[in-house]
Amino acid sequence: MRITRISAWQVDLPLHEGSYKWSGGKSVTVFDSTVVAVETDAGTTGYGEVCPLGPAYLPAYAAGVRAGLKELAPKLLGEDPTQLGKLNRTMDAALKGHPYVKSAVDVACWDILGKVSGLPVCVLLGGRYGDDFHLYRAISQEAPEAMAANVAGYRAEGYRRFQLKVGGDPDTDIARIKAVAAVLQPGDRLVADANTGWLQHEAVRVVRAVRDIDVYIEQPCLTYEECLAVRRNTDHPFVLDEVVDGIDMLVRGHAEGAMDVVNLKISKLGGLTKTKQLRDLCISLGIGMTLEDSWGGDIVTAAIAHLAHSTPTEFLFSSTDFNSYVTRSIATGAPQRKNGRLAAPVVPGLGITPKLSEFGAPAVDVRNG
Repeated sequence: MRITRISAWQVDLPLHEGSYKWSGGKSVTVFDSTVVAVETDAGTTGYGEVCPLGPAYLPAYAAGVRAGLKELAPKLLGEDPTQLGKLNRTMDAALKGHPYVKSAVDVACWDILGKVSGLPVCVLLGGRYGDDFHLYRAISQEAPEAMAANVAGYRAEGYRRFQLKVGGDPDTDIARIKAVAAVLQPGDRLVADANTGWLQHEAVRVVRAVRDIDVYIEQPCLTYEECLAVRRNTDHPFVLDEVVDGIDMLVRGHAEGAMDVVNLKISKLGGLTKTKQLRDLCISLGIGMTLEDSWGGDIVTAAIAHLAHSTPTEFLFSSTDFNSYVTRSIATGAPQRKNGRLAAPVVPGLGITPKLSEFGAPAVDVRNG
C-alpha cells in the first residue's frame, strides 16, 4: 500500500460560548482548523485534523499547517502509511521541527491502519479500557462569580473535572479559585491552569493564598525552571503542560520531581505515534496524564478519544471533548459526550467520515503525476 494523494481543507469552528479566553488577554472566537485526507493506491483513505489554539499559544499557527503540508506532502507520496514508525522518521527528515504540521498526517495514517486491519484505533494503541472515560471542562477566563456559575452549570451536565483558566492578575485569580472551589461537590476535581501566565513571584503568592483549597496547579509560568521553583514552594499536586514538548522534557521532569500529572497534546508532539510513546513511558513511570490536543472538532475529538480510551484508567487524569465546544460538526460518527464522559468509536479506524462536500476546494492538494 502506498500514499498517492494528500489533501487538506481549511474549516472554521465557531464557539458556543462566543469566545474562549485564557492568560495574557488571549482569546479566540472562531478556530481555524485543517482537515487532512491521505489517499492510497488500495482505495483506502484516512483522515486527520489539526487546530492550533491561535498563533500566540504554542509555536504553531493555522496557516502554518497548510504551508507546512505543501512542503511535506510531496516527500510522502509513495510511502507506506501503515508503517507508522518509518513514516514518522521520513516526516522528521523531510521537515525539521514543526510537529503540529505532521500531526494530522500521522493521525490519518492510524485511521488507514485501523481500516485495513479491521480494528478501532484504540485497540491498535493498546486496548480498550472500560466502557468510557471521564472528561474535564475548560472554564474560560471571566470574573470570579461568572466562572463559578459556569462550573455549576457544567457540573449539572455531568462534568466532574474543571480546568479553570487563570494566569491573570494574582488577586483576581485567587478570588476565581476560591469562588469556584465554593461550588464544588465531593468527588469533583479542580485544576487552576495559568497557561504560563504568571511570573514566578505571582505564582508563589497564588499557591500560598489557596494552600487550604484542594486544587491542582497547572503550568504556572513560562519556563520549566520557573515552574519547578513554584513546585518546590507548594504541596499542591502539580501539572506540567506547555513545557513538555518531547520525551526529553518528560524524563527530566520526572527525574526532578517537577510534576504529578502531565498534559500530553497530540499535535504538540507530532501525532498519535509520538504521543503514544510518551503515554506508555508515563505508565511505566507512574505519571498521571491529561490526554488531549490544542483544539479541534470532530476528528480531533475522535483521535483524543481513541488515545484516552486505550490508556489504563488509573493513569488517565482527564481528557476532553472539543467537538462539544463548537457549533459546527465536520464529521459523522464522532464520539459525543454523555453525562460528562466519552467513548471511542468501536468501528475500524477512527470511526469518522468528514463532511468533505461542505469544505469547498482543498487548500492543499498533492498527488502522484
